[in-house]
Amino acid sequence: MVRTENKQEERIELFGKWSVDNVEVTEAGLKRYISVGTTYLPHSGGRHEHKKFRKSKVSIVERLVNSMMRHGRSGGKKAKTEKIVRGAFDIVNLKTGLNPVEVLVRAVQNAAPCEDTTRITYGGIVYHMSVDVAPQRRVDVALRFTAVGAENASSGTQKTIEECLADELIFASQGDNRSYAVKKRNEMERIALSSR
Repeated sequence: MVRTENKQEERIELFGKWSVDNVEVTEAGLKRYISVGTTYLPHSGGRHEHKKFRKSKVSIVERLVNSMMRHGRSGGKKAKTEKIVRGAFDIVNLKTGLNPVEVLVRAVQNAAPCEDTTRITYGGIVYHMSVDVAPQRRVDVALRFTAVGAENASSGTQKTIEECLADELIFASQGDNRSYAVKKRNEMERIALSSR
């Protein structure tokens, strides 16, 4: 929390460090589904759970934390995954000098697939047909690919999960193919293009 001297107003910063005031979503299709709301901690207690499309109002940082809670070491341990994301954000800031929330938003925009395939059965024969992906699912898939990429990169190596998540976010925000999420997006769209 930072207090300005003249107006005595409080400015809420994520983890007490990162301001989200200047972070904007540039892709028009995802603008309604990526929320960069101001919170001290990314923990809403699941208040969004029972209403349709309410998760689009949840902060994108909390959605990253939730997607990092995969089975295994951090399954169901939200405090542990918050600590992982906080450490990754510090590393992102040290490596790039940018606001890590802005890097996360750019990474989600670059890793969100636009096309996918679906199976259609016609007369006992299965066809794969290309379909457009809904914006809410695009964000969900991008966050899942980011979490899986960080988890895969950290298993069997000496790098910590924080370093792997930071690298994944940086590479995805630049659209680099070294990112697991960007690689999976390109693969999905290539398969969808061949099945048009």
